[in-house]
Amino acid sequence: MQFEVWAPQADRVTLQCEGVAHPLGRDPERAGWWRGEAEAGDGARYGFALDDGPVLPDPRSRRQPDGPDGLSAVVEHERYTWRADWPGRALPGAVLYELHVGTYTPEGTLDAAAARLGHLVELGVTHVELMPLCPFPGRHGWGYEGVSPWAVHEPYGGPEALKRFVDRAHELGLAVILDVVHNHLGPSGNYLPRFGPYFTDAYTTPWGAAVNLDAPGSDEVRAFLIGSALAWLRDYRLDGLRLDAVHALYDTRARHFLEELSAAVDDLAAELGRPLSLIAESDLNNPRFITSRAEHGLGLHAQWNDDFHHALHTALTGESQGYYADFARAPFAALAKTLTGGYFHDGTYSSFRGRHHGRPLDRARVGGHRLLGYSQTHDQVGNRAQGDRLSAHLSPGLLACAATLVLTAPFTPMLFMGEEWAAGTPWQFFTDHTDPELAEAVRRGRRREFAAHGWAEEDVPDPQDPATRERSCLDWSEPGRPPHARVLNWYRRLIALRREQPDLTDPDLADTKVAYDEEARWLAFRRGDVRVAVNLGKDPAAIPLGTRPAVVLAAWEPMAAPGPDGLLQLPGESCVVLAQP
Repeated sequence: MQFEVWAPQADRVTLQCEGVAHPLGRDPERAGWWRGEAEAGDGARYGFALDDGPVLPDPRSRRQPDGPDGLSAVVEHERYTWRADWPGRALPGAVLYELHVGTYTPEGTLDAAAARLGHLVELGVTHVELMPLCPFPGRHGWGYEGVSPWAVHEPYGGPEALKRFVDRAHELGLAVILDVVHNHLGPSGNYLPRFGPYFTDAYTTPWGAAVNLDAPGSDEVRAFLIGSALAWLRDYRLDGLRLDAVHALYDTRARHFLEELSAAVDDLAAELGRPLSLIAESDLNNPRFITSRAEHGLGLHAQWNDDFHHALHTALTGESQGYYADFARAPFAALAKTLTGGYFHDGTYSSFRGRHHGRPLDRARVGGHRLLGYSQTHDQVGNRAQGDRLSAHLSPGLLACAATLVLTAPFTPMLFMGEEWAAGTPWQFFTDHTDPELAEAVRRGRRREFAAHGWAEEDVPDPQDPATRERSCLDWSEPGRPPHARVLNWYRRLIALRREQPDLTDPDLADTKVAYDEEARWLAFRRGDVRVAVNLGKDPAAIPLGTRPAVVLAAWEPMAAPGPDGLLQLPGESCVVLAQP
């Protein structure tokens, strides 16, 4: 078997494979690369020693059976026999479901999660978005401090379990998106700096050293990350990738890393004959990310839209701290602006940032389906001090209103696991760092962060306490009992309406017309022949919808269509979807 590694700073490289040393030679055609052969089959343990140093895991390791600090293992992907004949599934018309493998079930494995995919089929979602799966120290964590970006976290089940999960999802008609982190790698178990200039001190990120995308050696670093991305899509038959915090990908080169990545992914999609999607997380409000390369954009297929979330959250909760401040001044106006223009900050002043932010989205060139809309995500729930969901504070009626706005807006909707039944479990920040100093630093940092916002230290959960993760696991007994069952049925009905009413999947932002009353706390909008109205106030609202006859398609509380006067009588904390052809 051929082994190779990029180690431009080494004078000697030795392959250790199954306890036998094999000196590697320089590759005459690729500067900095070393290569050689050794007898090895699936599961064989190996690593590389640089000069006289210790044996290290392969930067391109496909498996880390003993965790990030252990030896790598050979993975022969062709040994797996795929069952599903899968044509792929594109993003337009999709409903995404964000899922964390470690807390979706108490077992916290890919196989256990696969056994629960039937619930998602009944719910009606089309895409499962898995939070990061790369190996990290310990057993439990969010996954954003992973290392070995070509491998699968062994406690989740490793490479074979991911293939079984994807196969089962495809058999059920579900596409699978994977969240990947290219902007940094975890500090613990990260051996890449010993091999080459994978990182740069020219920039910093909130999570550690920035990845080298534009300094000397960056050609190989970019190829490393793009190769990893293509490997997930090809070897595991994934349908797309969610790219974490792309605003932290610092790149001054003429061809941005994301443009290069999107071109490579589109080429692979053409080769495979099925659609592949790239979804960015970005807070820059820059339409260039989701503009085609032919129009001088970066060519990503969609991005998360936090502006819609922030407007919706402030309208529902009244919270105004931190980045909510700009939206809380007039939350219904902010909500209306995002529903029709995508971004709220489109060149406007952001008090949270102390400067102007964003630029307008060209609605003639960019469809609403390129923006993901949501009321909750792992970030927006888990980054609260106690990981409290909306269900901890809002009535079932207000949760139904939130679901209605997400699932009928002109965006691609995304749900966070458990929100569909108003889960009573929190989703808290948890870690399992094996380095005692790092564990204590994270613990202190978390408490210090929230103490600055008025939280008592003893009220901030200890990330290292196993009980923090256990509290965050979904309780699968909830969906069958009130009030959870009613909320779940409402989500199912709304998702079914998206399939039944073509107007609800029309991506034309310019066709969405909104009316609202900030004081009375109601908002209504039109998408083609569909009318949507939500009343977030406690008192009934009379909402003018016009005198054209209307038919109620779905209502949280029993109600009649508007009478001859065109007024919809909507109860407090309630919502309705109507057809008005």
